[in-house]
Amino acid sequence: MSMNRAVAIMGPDGKLLMPNLVFGKLFADAELFDRINRDAGANNGKCERQITLADGRAFWVETIPMDGGWLVSAYSMTERSAKARTDTVTKLGNRLMFHEQLAELLTNPDRAGTGAALLVIDLDRFKAINESLGRNIGDGLLGQVAERIRSALGHGDIVARLGGDKFAIIQAGAPQPQSAAALAGRIVDLIGRPFLVEGQLIDVAASAGIVLFPAGTADCEQLLKNADLALHRAKGDGHGTYRFFEMAMDEKMRYRRNLEIDLRRALARGEFALVYQPQFNLRLNAITGFEALLRWQSPTRGAVSPLEFIPVAEDTGIINSIGEWVLRTACLEAATWPGAQNVSVNVSSIQFKNQNLVATIMSALGESGLDPRRLELEITESVMLDAGGTALATLQNLRQIGARVALDDFGIGYSSLGYLRSFPFDRIKIDQSFVRGTPNDATGRAIVRAIASLGHSLGMATVAEGVETEEQMARIVSDGCTDVQGYLISRPMPPEQIGKFLAIRGPNAQ
Repeated sequence: MSMNRAVAIMGPDGKLLMPNLVFGKLFADAELFDRINRDAGANNGKCERQITLADGRAFWVETIPMDGGWLVSAYSMTERSAKARTDTVTKLGNRLMFHEQLAELLTNPDRAGTGAALLVIDLDRFKAINESLGRNIGDGLLGQVAERIRSALGHGDIVARLGGDKFAIIQAGAPQPQSAAALAGRIVDLIGRPFLVEGQLIDVAASAGIVLFPAGTADCEQLLKNADLALHRAKGDGHGTYRFFEMAMDEKMRYRRNLEIDLRRALARGEFALVYQPQFNLRLNAITGFEALLRWQSPTRGAVSPLEFIPVAEDTGIINSIGEWVLRTACLEAATWPGAQNVSVNVSSIQFKNQNLVATIMSALGESGLDPRRLELEITESVMLDAGGTALATLQNLRQIGARVALDDFGIGYSSLGYLRSFPFDRIKIDQSFVRGTPNDATGRAIVRAIASLGHSLGMATVAEGVETEEQMARIVSDGCTDVQGYLISRPMPPEQIGKFLAIRGPNAQ
């Protein structure tokens, strides 16, 4: 039925004059005419109000006086309400409808019968598809996804598009958890099959989070949050799968949220510090540099491992401000060292996406007075993967200002050899997992030897990380590496100990 406004002229005797087609379709009802005439007549032809009929239909009616009667303008609130609860792209219910249905079920738990579950489904890679192929293709894909989800539903299941590429389902009156697991499995399988949209063959995957309810809560937002936590776990465990909500997920998320709050405050409160691990050059038999390592001493948590807080800093973007502090502090402290040793600073892929990175590095060098040739930036393969086509341009800019660049954790990625061809790194750092193998680890040693040989052929230094024993040192020397870093040389030290360390070690002491 049309949603256009119904318009007509009515005479003072209640006779209908000059109705448009929409009016004839919507208001061919004697009861409605009587109500309009009665209300308009009682207010000198002017009225603005909702009229609800005995059958529950609701209309918004406005009347304006005119010579010989009044002008009537109206629309069906019932139909407009339905439209307000429908997603225009998929023709499913929308978030408003879903919240209303979920709230009603929580208010009337008897409707759940033998059990109820809430499922939240999210597409993987949809944003990339939408950006590369265009919104029309994206909307077409969402429409087909909606059809496949609908085909998997049972009688009485309620489905809606919550927004973007996220869908939600209420499954009531079915034995749980097996029914929800079966439904999630069907949907993940259906969406995982190829789609043909306007001639484009598209592959996507879906992940699902499931929460059984009431599960100790009668709050819609809490249920959706719990389903999202389960969805997050499913995506973390691999695309194309589903997970049920567990209380430990909520506890873990609260811990992470509190960690994020403390992390945001830590920089302003001066809780971060740098320590430096020496790097030893085998040919010169000397300490030629130090790697800056970030440490966080929280007043409430104590020493927090970088393995714990760095991922949170990267996920939230806090790494940009922390990374800038590390760069500036490392340059300032290195400028005070008694020798001309290099300082190595790790730069994450998130920082590399920041257009101000090169300007920040130049500012740190200028502020500290450090020779740019003494600054080495360590990046991992993820920088090349995540930063896309901008990474090489940024690396070239860093090379132009005189800074050195090292490829960290070499050997554990997928396409490191390709990156060595595309950019002339100054050094390759061999991941410690290959260095710490046993003497009988022929594979690990072959990898170290191959990387050392590759570095020699390309004119790049090779640093063996994690050297802790004399036996490992002997193997590294034999395999042809040029530099060593690890506890055998020294543990990381605070900046105030570097001068004493260099004085004791001497310029050519091992």
